[in-house]
Amino acid sequence: MRKWKRVDTADGPRFRSALASHEAALLESLVTSMLGMLDDRESSSPADELEEITGLKTGHTRPPEDETMRRLLPDFYRPQHDHPAGSGTAESLNSALRSLHEPEIIEAKREAAQRLLKTLPVGGGRFELTEDDAHAWAAAVNDVRLALGTMLEIGPDGPDRLPPDHPMAGHFDVYQWLTVLQEYLVLGLMDKK
Repeated sequence: MRKWKRVDTADGPRFRSALASHEAALLESLVTSMLGMLDDRESSSPADELEEITGLKTGHTRPPEDETMRRLLPDFYRPQHDHPAGSGTAESLNSALRSLHEPEIIEAKREAAQRLLKTLPVGGGRFELTEDDAHAWAAAVNDVRLALGTMLEIGPDGPDRLPPDHPMAGHFDVYQWLTVLQEYLVLGLMDKK
């Protein structure tokens, strides 16, 4: 992975980089897996009679049971302390918000991931992104990092180094690579050199 180079053109900024063939294949595999997880979540949504009448798509009212999906689709509201009306109030609020907004969130994540896949250089090599493409890449790579970080049990203070003989050590290296890829792209988007 090379650093991203921002090039200002008459049609707006462009972001150039290059990926080795194995990097492109790895990124394609990770993003495709994440899309599969999002599709599974969406397809398991219960049927809603109101959706059939109004066309308003609704989603789950309960958070995902899987920790990785819960990280990608977290609760909307987390009380800082006990609510006077009890914990049912926060739960009820989260259920309503999730039902209304989860389909939109899944669709936004899907669109970013599909845009990354569409602009990913097949077999690796040099490539160039528009600003919209670069934002989609940043979002999709972030989602993959969140998912992988959850699987690796990386906490809020950042990752600890895994011993080389740990079965997930290779995955940790992938997490670090995704972090660098995203950081360089965000710096390019911010026009930082």
